[in-house]
Amino acid sequence: MAFLKFMNESGVVGWFILLVGIGSLVLVAERAKALYKDYGMNVDEFMAKIQNLILAKKMDEALLMCAQLENKPLASAFKTILEKADRDDDTIFQAHDIALSETVPLYTKRLHYLSMLANVATLLGLLGTIHGLILSFQAVATADPAQKQALLAHGISVSMYTTALGLAVAIPAMVFYSFLVARQNQLMEQLSEKTSKLAELLTSAHIPNLTRQNVYPDHVTVPTPPTPGSKAS
Repeated sequence: MAFLKFMNESGVVGWFILLVGIGSLVLVAERAKALYKDYGMNVDEFMAKIQNLILAKKMDEALLMCAQLENKPLASAFKTILEKADRDDDTIFQAHDIALSETVPLYTKRLHYLSMLANVATLLGLLGTIHGLILSFQAVATADPAQKQALLAHGISVSMYTTALGLAVAIPAMVFYSFLVARQNQLMEQLSEKTSKLAELLTSAHIPNLTRQNVYPDHVTVPTPPTPGSKAS
């Protein structure tokens, strides 16, 4: 097969680069599944439902909804905060901080290894290039004249194959890394925004509801201006 021939021509370093490529592919698949499928949800709709339940004083139903979606990091963070909804404001904000510290690592887990693997693939390609050049110089210096051309060609092929293989692994890995980091940052921004709004909602829940009559009363008593010549008391 052409692939096996290519790998054999690239030498030992080429097989190491291939292993790095397989590891990168597995990591991309796992993180993409987690960030796009497992952790994805309609955030605005979920937030609206929780907000309506809180305003209706149905805390049990809000907690139950979060428990049913506890495999979603955002819902799990909401549950952590809602469990402290009947406490004082400081406790609620402390629960908010705990929820963030528990949830953020789920988004960032193992993703930095993809960047590392891309760099390793590039460096292994460079190592293969140096290895191929060494083989070429050895052929020029010590090989029998009848074999010199073949050994020189082999050294150059090792150099070129490993360079190409290293770049073929590193470039897609960096592209996928950029997309996954963008998705990770999007989820973290949603988490920070929605949990902050939830904490603010809970801390203000004890304030009496403002009705239209409170804000815009129907009857406003206007003080009667003093008549000319009357003495102010």
